Amino acid sequence: MKKIKFGAVLLVAFLLFIGCKQQQARMPVSRTSGEFLKASAERNKKIIKGEEGRIDSIIKSNPSIKYIASQNGYWYYYETKNDRDTLRPKKGDVANFDYEIKDIQGNVIYSELELQSQTYIVDKQNILMGLRHGIKLMRKNEKVTFLFPSHMAYGYHGDNRRIGTNEPIICTVSLTDFKPVTKTTQE
Repeated sequence: MKKIKFGAVLLVAFLLFIGCKQQQARMPVSRTSGEFLKASAERNKKIIKGEEGRIDSIIKSNPSIKYIASQNGYWYYYETKNDRDTLRPKKGDVANFDYEIKDIQGNVIYSELELQSQTYIVDKQNILMGLRHGIKLMRKNEKVTFLFPSHMAYGYHGDNRRIGTNEPIICTVSLTDFKPVTKTTQE
């Protein structure tokens, strides 16, 4: 009996000793070298370069139009410019605009009639990244045509309807009105 008790105590002590011993951390089963991300970045750079080349050819084929390159990676020109007003929409303002979307060849994808007038709370609603930036450049009663590479438009995914994957677009926007932020509209 004493041998069984002694054996049980020895077994418990042995298990405690093994259980308390510092364990080695397991190495990850798979290691990423970053190659996928590098390849993805290179692929995206090629796509952007190709789209910018197509946009550049449009710009060069219309020398009478004064295109402006934005800091955000798109180009635009004024069809109707308003030099009298100085205010531009800013965060929280309610902007009313009409717009039309064309493909890079100039074919209408979505007409102004089809898209209808839009009301947009600047920087507080989700719209195309390019429009988000572009509307803030505009003054009331201006009409601007934007040339957006796909990463400023619908990107890799498209719109699941008529705009495909990595498709640059031409977007003509008329800012009909906007209401500046007031204390009552902020509350």
